[in-house]
Amino acid sequence: MILSRYNLKKINQPGLIVPADNIFDLPEKVLQFGTGVLLRGLPDYFIDKANREGKFNGRVAVVKSTDTGSATDFDRQDNLYTLYIKGIENGQEVNEQIICSAISRVLSAGQDWAGILKIAHNPNLQVVISNTTEVGIQLVQDDIRKHPPVSFPGKLLAILYERYKAFQGSDKCGLVIVPTELIVDNGKKLEAIVLELAHLNKLEPAFMDWLESSNHFCNSLVDRIVPGKPQAEQLAALEETSGYQDDLRTVSEAYALWAIEGNDHIKSVLSFAESHPGVIITPNIEMFRELKLRLLNGTHTLTCAIAFLSGFETVYKAMENESFLQFIKQLMLNEIAPAIPYEVDMDTAADFTNKVLDRFRNPNIEHQWISISAQYSSKLKMRVIPLLLNHYQHSQAVPDYFAFGFAAFIRFMKIAKNAEGKFAGNNNGVTYIVTDANADIFAQAWQSNDAKTVVETIFRNTTLWDTDLTQLPGFKDAVIKRLETIIYSGTLRVLENIHVKSLAR
Repeated sequence: MILSRYNLKKINQPGLIVPADNIFDLPEKVLQFGTGVLLRGLPDYFIDKANREGKFNGRVAVVKSTDTGSATDFDRQDNLYTLYIKGIENGQEVNEQIICSAISRVLSAGQDWAGILKIAHNPNLQVVISNTTEVGIQLVQDDIRKHPPVSFPGKLLAILYERYKAFQGSDKCGLVIVPTELIVDNGKKLEAIVLELAHLNKLEPAFMDWLESSNHFCNSLVDRIVPGKPQAEQLAALEETSGYQDDLRTVSEAYALWAIEGNDHIKSVLSFAESHPGVIITPNIEMFRELKLRLLNGTHTLTCAIAFLSGFETVYKAMENESFLQFIKQLMLNEIAPAIPYEVDMDTAADFTNKVLDRFRNPNIEHQWISISAQYSSKLKMRVIPLLLNHYQHSQAVPDYFAFGFAAFIRFMKIAKNAEGKFAGNNNGVTYIVTDANADIFAQAWQSNDAKTVVETIFRNTTLWDTDLTQLPGFKDAVIKRLETIIYSGTLRVLENIHVKSLAR
């Protein structure tokens, strides 16, 4: 049988969380742009949990903005879907299954724009959420009188203008708008674009005042790995166990963070935050951004080549190796955390480190190191170089683990063009493809085939790093030494030796 509201009473799976009948009578309080798995696995999950606890008491009307795909699966299942949460939390295995009922309906912008505009007339509406990818928050010369406008900001402005007219500019009908697109200051950038579009569409000054004074655009940061639909084998097993078919079944890790910049008024509106510690509403979310960027993303970047060249295909496989596990832990606590260019106390950094290690240990996430290596040099520049420079602001000691990470990266980037015109490397007889906008720079540098020359050439390239890395005391020499050892002994042997030395201390 297919998952639906009617069939809920027929489902009898132990441990499965099923919505109560009264959930379906809750009013629509949220307008959401996007139907993707991140929204289903994070904001919609938080709202669903709060509704079950009687804390938010509102459902989500979803706008499907693109022409790809359809809303048929949502319609057929009465907008229900099963969220399968698997992972590690505080060292313990988490295994949850929830039938989420947060979504009330899914409307297509292209086919039912009039119906979407009608939502603006709903007095219960309080919140707008979006995840339209980073491309969605861009200024496009848009006419908000089109059905529908072309861009997401254009659609949002049209809805806000419709609401302004419907409630005659009442300051009580303003909305809290929380974009989740992965760009810095996403709320403020969206607000600036919407205001610019309002000027381009020559909307009246009174509306402009209402737009700025009665609506709240919040910066936010989301962090949860939501792979989406289970693999075929896992899906078949889940459906056999549960006894129902669900074409929207979604897999998620246990960790969840939604940091939202806001005041007490924002807190009162987003009352679903009370139901989960992963929703954090605070006046400044910069600390959470730095923790994620440095201790999660930066660690991924610094250890990617080490893991890949050591023969580990996935993050989980690397974490099963004791030498790698200890290396990554020491790297995070002893070199990355103290170098974060933001005031973070060590207890907070240690707690976040433990959460990251739990996530990396999750056997249910197939995170390939070769995928993490995409645009490797740019990731190093953005995520790691600020840490390295900040380290040298406070200490002249060479960060040994950083040096190993950079040496492995340079060895990974020993590449040349293949017959198909792609840049390829080779490790222990295995060929791999490198996807990096700066690949040609590394291919050119490796033509000398001399470790010292390669490192000096790459470190002096200010186009890559916006700085001359040879000026950092002792760092270049440490990287050369590590690179020569990698070439001679292999990356895994170097990793194991570092582990042995750390045990001897």
